[in-house]
Amino acid sequence: MQSYAWRGRNHRGDLIEGRVDAETEDAVAAQLLSTGVTPVQITAKSTRLDAPEQNGWQALRAAPVNDHDTLLFSRQMHTLQRAGVPILRALAGLQASTDKRSLILLLVDLRASLDQGRELATAMARHPAVFSPFYVAMMRVGEMTGKLTEAFARLAEHMEFELDVRARVKQALRYPIMVMAAIAIAMVVINVFVIPTFATVFAGFKAELPLMTRVLLGVSAFTVRWWPLLLAGAVAAGWGLRAWLATPRGRYRWDKFKLRLPVAGPIVLKATLARFARSFAMAQSSGVPITRAMTVVAQTVDNAFIGERIEQMRDGVERGESISRCAAAAGVFTPVVLQMIAVGEETGELDTLLVEIAQMYERETDYAIKGLSASIEPLLLAIIGVMVMVLALGVFLPLWNLGQAAAGRGG
Repeated sequence: MQSYAWRGRNHRGDLIEGRVDAETEDAVAAQLLSTGVTPVQITAKSTRLDAPEQNGWQALRAAPVNDHDTLLFSRQMHTLQRAGVPILRALAGLQASTDKRSLILLLVDLRASLDQGRELATAMARHPAVFSPFYVAMMRVGEMTGKLTEAFARLAEHMEFELDVRARVKQALRYPIMVMAAIAIAMVVINVFVIPTFATVFAGFKAELPLMTRVLLGVSAFTVRWWPLLLAGAVAAGWGLRAWLATPRGRYRWDKFKLRLPVAGPIVLKATLARFARSFAMAQSSGVPITRAMTVVAQTVDNAFIGERIEQMRDGVERGESISRCAAAAGVFTPVVLQMIAVGEETGELDTLLVEIAQMYERETDYAIKGLSASIEPLLLAIIGVMVMVLALGVFLPLWNLGQAAAGRGG
């Protein structure tokens, strides 16, 4: 990755400059345009600022900077900036107050980048695993408009909502996942250990077995004989699925499929639209042009299908169409939301109504997550009932019939 020095003009026409690490000059230009800066000059530099080095053992032991660390960092920076503490002193204070090595290395690198004259957003862009493109874009907008304190506060609120939704979804899915795992383990144990024992018993009677019993015995024999091949096939399928999801086409199809799931699909859609509305409101209130704000927001919704719809909205706005008409053509918003967008566009308070839309979707997401476990429990009971029925018909019914036949012969 090469270091580039750039000069450009913001949306007010002011000449600004900075440095950024990227693969090519086109990547630098695209990054600047997405944040509202029109590049004037981009020059490659022979040296780049590298992060502090650490040995292999320290790298293995150091826990990576997670989303909770980033949220706490945003909260602390907001407080320090509001108190009037300069950025370098604030970063130094945070560095001295943490014991997490990976976070210390991050803060050291940010301070070193600022010492060399780079902007804070440019320094953060060098750590894509910690700071998302939307986070970096909001930092750049905050620096350009002089609202860095407000940008930290809004980003902290945004991340807090994201983490809260993830935590509640994990909590709601914990019980169903445990039940499904127990069912899978039970099926493996039954196929590998239990049914072969019954097969020996059935073979001793030399009697005609029911169809369900023969199916179970065949599946068990196949599993016991070919389990290495089945295991290798499962690993290969998992690897292939992961590689397919890493492609743009695979990611798009998977994200579209998630929205169609019976129970989880509406929750994913509402959470994604809440993320879009809040992110778009933040960009709008910070002074980012609509088309560039949509470009950045499309990368932050974490859903390729919805992201493509947002990019279609951006293309429509660039052609001169209204936001409400483009939103209606996207086909992902409810009529109530479309009406609110139209009202906000007419009154010039689109960012305020976008916040209300985000809050509405967040409330609906919260309500849906609370009922997630109750919605999944009937499905789990049906799966358990089918498994018990199969075992009863395939294993215990033949034993009962053979026992009755033996008792009849004994009488």
